[in-house]
Amino acid sequence: MDIDLWIPLSIAAAFVQNVRSVLQKQLTGRLSVNGASYVRFCYALPFVWLYIAALAATRELPTPGLEFWGYCLVGAVGQIVATSALVASFTYRNFAVGTAFSKTEVVQAAVFGLLVLGDPVSWTVAAGIAVSLVGVWLLSVKVGLREFTHGSAGLGSALGLGVASGACFAVAFVCYRGASLSLPEGDYLIRASTTLATAVSLQCVLMAGYLRWREAGELTRVAAAWRPGLAVGIAGALASIGWFTAATLETAALVRGLGQVELIFAFVASVWLFNERATGREVAGVVLIVLGVWILV
Repeated sequence: MDIDLWIPLSIAAAFVQNVRSVLQKQLTGRLSVNGASYVRFCYALPFVWLYIAALAATRELPTPGLEFWGYCLVGAVGQIVATSALVASFTYRNFAVGTAFSKTEVVQAAVFGLLVLGDPVSWTVAAGIAVSLVGVWLLSVKVGLREFTHGSAGLGSALGLGVASGACFAVAFVCYRGASLSLPEGDYLIRASTTLATAVSLQCVLMAGYLRWREAGELTRVAAAWRPGLAVGIAGALASIGWFTAATLETAALVRGLGQVELIFAFVASVWLFNERATGREVAGVVLIVLGVWILV
C-alpha cells in the first residue's frame, strides 16, 4: 500500500507549496530577498520538530551516520543556493525563462539520482518527464521562438540562472532521499522526518549566520514579521513533510516529475481567483503537463 502513497503525498505537497508561495508574497517589501527566504525555514522549524516529536512518541529514532550528515549538509546548502539563483533570475526581464528552466530540475534529478543512488529511469518515466517539460514551457514562458533564438536583454543570464537553480534543487532532493535511505533503521515516516528536521535545522543556522554577517538588522525584521511568518512556516512545514516522505518512498525523478502539477494549481488560481484570461498556449501547456503526469504514474 505504501508503494503508491508517494502519489497523493506529492500532489498534496505541490498544492501546499503553492499556498506557501502565495502567503510568502505578503512579506514583499517588508524583508529582503534572503530574509523572506529565511522565513520559510525558521518559522517552519518548530512545526517540523513537533511533527518528529509526535512520531518519536511511538517510534525509535534512527541513529544517523557520517553518510547521513554529508547528504543533509549538501542538500541543505544546495536548496539555499537553488533558491537564491532562482530569485536572482527574476531580476532579468525574461524572468519566466529562468522559472521554466529551473523546472529542468526533474531531468537533472533523474540523472543525479541514477549516478548517486542508482535509481533507475525507465523509458516510460523519461517520456512522461519530456512531455510535462514541454507543457511547463508553454505554460511559463511568453518569449517567442524568434526572440529566444536571437537573444534578448537578460535572456541568457535568466536561462543560465534557471538551469543552475534546477541543478541545485535536483542535487538537494537527491541528497535528501539519499539521507533518508542511509539511516540504518526506522520506517519511512521516521526516516523522512529525521532527514527533514536535520536539513531545516542546518538551513536555519546557516542562513541566520549569513544574515547576521551580511544584512544587519534583517533578523530583527524577520522576528517582527511573525504573524505572516507563522502562516508561511505552517504551510512550508506541511509541504516539506509531503516532499520528504514521498522522496523516501520513490525516486527523486518521479516525485519531482509529479510535482509539476504545482504549475497547474497556480494556473487555476490565476483564472478562478484573479479572473485572468487563459490563452490557447496556456491551455495546451496544462494539457501536456497532465498528460506527462499521467504517463509518469
